[in-house]
Amino acid sequence: MSRLGPVITLAAGAVLALGLGVASTIATPAAEETAAGTAAEAPPAEENTAAPSPSPSQTAAKKIAKADYGGRVKGNGALIAISIRNGKAIGYFCDGKTEAWFKGSESDGELQLKGVANAGSKVTAELGGGRAEGWVAVGGKKWDFTAPTVVKPSGLYRATGIVRGARLRAGWIMIKNPNGGYYQVGAAFAGEEQLDIPQLDSEQPTAPVTVDGTTVNPEDVDGFIEEMQ
Repeated sequence: MSRLGPVITLAAGAVLALGLGVASTIATPAAEETAAGTAAEAPPAEENTAAPSPSPSQTAAKKIAKADYGGRVKGNGALIAISIRNGKAIGYFCDGKTEAWFKGSESDGELQLKGVANAGSKVTAELGGGRAEGWVAVGGKKWDFTAPTVVKPSGLYRATGIVRGARLRAGWIMIKNPNGGYYQVGAAFAGEEQLDIPQLDSEQPTAPVTVDGTTVNPEDVDGFIEEMQ
């Protein structure tokens, strides 16, 4: 009987080793499944919620859709009128004898106009608070101006035609008089010859008028601003 003891001990050891091996084999997949489950349950990485950088179109300069200004030129007695449509702008300076047309653009409340036929003529202004404020240069001279916004019939008018075989150009500025009625100034030329210019009807400023025997039809600024660009 004493000889059976080592045999039994060895058999028991073998059985124990086999049992541990099986337990290890079962435990390993379970641990892997647990790790995989933990990884699957982990919250996703936080997304970048910062606002995207604005595109060039989003940062483009703002342009005024529509505005009209009219006022007196300081120290000169002339009037100046400025009209803007979708960033395009034109202007007219007139004291009854000297005149100058301008064209250019507006962007972010800054206005820059150059003379159409008058070399060196220029208008620069800042827009805001219901007015255009800046300076105008014509014929080597420069004056400041402040021109409030205006509504029709105040504003800028123009007429063209043929008088005695020469091309007629006529311009008017009309602004409301604080004491009632309207004040207007204008100039008309057939070629290089200056002509007498009639007053516009303040109630119907686009009604036909006669210039040096020729009937012409004044237009408000919406009728010719695109043509001048």
